[in-house]
Amino acid sequence: MAGNTFRRREKKMIIDASLVPKITERLLQYMTPDKYNENGNPSEICNLYFDNEQDDVIRNSIQKPKFKEKFRIRSYGTPNDDSPVFLELKRKLDGVGTKRRLTLTMVQARQYLETGIHPEGLSPLSEQILKEIDYYRSIHPVVPRTYVSYRRFGYFGKDDPDLRVTIDFDILTRRTDLDLEKGRYGTPLLPPELVLLETKFQGAVPLWLVRIFDEFHLSFGTFSKVGASFKHTKLEELHEAGFLTDETYQIILEDITRYGRLL
Repeated sequence: MAGNTFRRREKKMIIDASLVPKITERLLQYMTPDKYNENGNPSEICNLYFDNEQDDVIRNSIQKPKFKEKFRIRSYGTPNDDSPVFLELKRKLDGVGTKRRLTLTMVQARQYLETGIHPEGLSPLSEQILKEIDYYRSIHPVVPRTYVSYRRFGYFGKDDPDLRVTIDFDILTRRTDLDLEKGRYGTPLLPPELVLLETKFQGAVPLWLVRIFDEFHLSFGTFSKVGASFKHTKLEELHEAGFLTDETYQIILEDITRYGRLL
């Protein structure tokens, strides 16, 4: 069992998948593959995001408030009882994100989420993080609301391990059957020709990385996987109810996919 704290800025962009090999070649001049990608294969990440029945957490988040926070549980691949999973409390203030992360086994995490009882043998740091999650859950009556899974290539800076670039593809989401152990399936969040590139850093983006992005005519935008999942769901509901024509539906869907715009 372990606890961790991360503090950094995050910038995202949707890019054409065809650019990934060339961008990766340039990144590897300055970066090293994540330990999960050392064999050349992508990692598989699965998440459950928590919210209340009215989706107040994500509704607030997509309005881009000065401060926001959310709770999720994450696994690498589909977990079984003994698999490590991560309980994460993510906060963002003025664009700077902080993540408090606690590692448990799947069975420990399930028992905690069902009963609120802390596992035995936690380190002082892990115990403190779990108490912060306790408090969050006490003021936000959240339950699993959104499943998001994707395949990822990750890289960290050779000279600055806090600098990370991740490339996510094959992003799947669902808002039913909300259990990590049910496996990786759902509705694609992006078309196959698009991927999500994210840069995580402290301070400023290094000049060499800015030059790489400029070389490929790329610029940062805004995109949230769970936010896009929520918007897709609401868009489908409006379309099925007859409030949107097929043409309008497709136009708005394109905006959500490429730019993360609000409905």
